Amino acid sequence: MKFLIVTGMGGAGKTQVIHALEDIGYYCIDNFPIVFLETFAKMCAVDNKFENVAIVVDIRGGESLKEIGNSLKALKKNSINYEILFLEADEEVIIKRYKETRRTHILAPNGSIECGIALEREQLSFLRGEASRVIDTSNLLTKELKSTIFELYGNGDKNEYFKIELQSFGFKYGLPRDADLVFDVRFLPNPYYVEELKEHNGTEIQVFNYVTDNDIARSFIKKLEDMLLMLMPQYIEEGKNQLVICFGCTGGRHRSVAVCESIAKILKSNGYNTVIRHRDMIKD
Repeated sequence: MKFLIVTGMGGAGKTQVIHALEDIGYYCIDNFPIVFLETFAKMCAVDNKFENVAIVVDIRGGESLKEIGNSLKALKKNSINYEILFLEADEEVIIKRYKETRRTHILAPNGSIECGIALEREQLSFLRGEASRVIDTSNLLTKELKSTIFELYGNGDKNEYFKIELQSFGFKYGLPRDADLVFDVRFLPNPYYVEELKEHNGTEIQVFNYVTDNDIARSFIKKLEDMLLMLMPQYIEEGKNQLVICFGCTGGRHRSVAVCESIAKILKSNGYNTVIRHRDMIKD
């Protein structure tokens, strides 16, 4: 079990880090009550309920933050391995981020943000000294911080955390609302007008072959393969977590399903985490 304590300055990116950790399978709790730290860590270690756990501890803990040292000693005494990730940023950057979100500093509700930041640094100095890693986010974009977290706490394969959903649909039932890319495949041969294929669907070999085993379909699928394999690394580099690619035909039963299945094989063979959803295949 990996037990990660995320802490640091307000405005330094703890929320973005927790989101990134959730994306790679961590069980995350924000603003964790320090009084429960030892008990919770023991439960996780003994019951092995969670493979990876991350909790956020910071100045929102109030007076209980003073007890964090004793809690960490208790973890060591019980042979519970943990890491502390401390996030910080330059004062001017933190002030800018507070101004952008229009939030007051918890330690200076009626005073200046600068005073709050100074008090916060003082109260967190112990945790910074105990930290396994310190990340300065002053000059990091959100996607860069996310990439850093993936590299430090993931398994090194960004493709695993990039999820592709391939969806077939029928135009007569409307466009999928969550689509990122939509392809109209109504130019392909339509099995609906072949009596022995009409009642079957694009997952069945006879329909699949009818739709895809011709020069137009092969050319289209090859060009689409080239385009998607070029785009996927760019989406990943940009920090995108999920991509929904939709293929539409008239009723969503034959052509869109067959093309969806064909593209899924290509993406899976190239190591992409791909799922298929045939939205309208069983309608009518």
